[in-house]
Amino acid sequence: MKKGIIIIVLLAVLALWGVGQYNGLVKQQESVNTGWSNVENQYQRRADLIPNLVETVKGYAAHERETFEAVVEARSKATSIKVDPENLTPEQLKEFQDAQGAVGSALGRLIAIAENYPDLKANENFKEFQAQLEGIENRIAVARRDFNEVAKGYNTKLRSFPTNIIAGIFNFDARPYFEAAEGSDKAPQVKF
Repeated sequence: MKKGIIIIVLLAVLALWGVGQYNGLVKQQESVNTGWSNVENQYQRRADLIPNLVETVKGYAAHERETFEAVVEARSKATSIKVDPENLTPEQLKEFQDAQGAVGSALGRLIAIAENYPDLKANENFKEFQAQLEGIENRIAVARRDFNEVAKGYNTKLRSFPTNIIAGIFNFDARPYFEAAEGSDKAPQVKF
């Protein structure tokens, strides 16, 4: 009889431990999903700003049509990529990151055009859009860093013993990280 009670108590303790580990994994998984949503939110803010910035520059530099089309096309491609944070794979993250990198590159060319138009650089709308864009780029960097931090916490818990047993039973998968874009290890050359 005593052995039966001890076995029941041990099974109850084990069950409570398993429930606690499972709930902890779910909580961290939701933190990763929230972090991903914050990243997407900042990229959406940038995508929403782009048409206004393009129209402002377009008024001054009508003959730079190719650059405007590149910006609009990159924005369109980037906003069409949908990633499910529950099933985020390194390949999906790279595709998303590459599309966002193309937007950044196209915006860089657009800003470079502004350097050739002193009246545009002095235009209040352009200055405001440029400041907003700079702020958004900073918020994107912060959101990406925050996402990587919560993904790291989740992935660490997922791989730690004995939580990895519960993770394996319930098919919790690791989440990929944002990584630096190719070539970002070299500082851009600035010429005046």
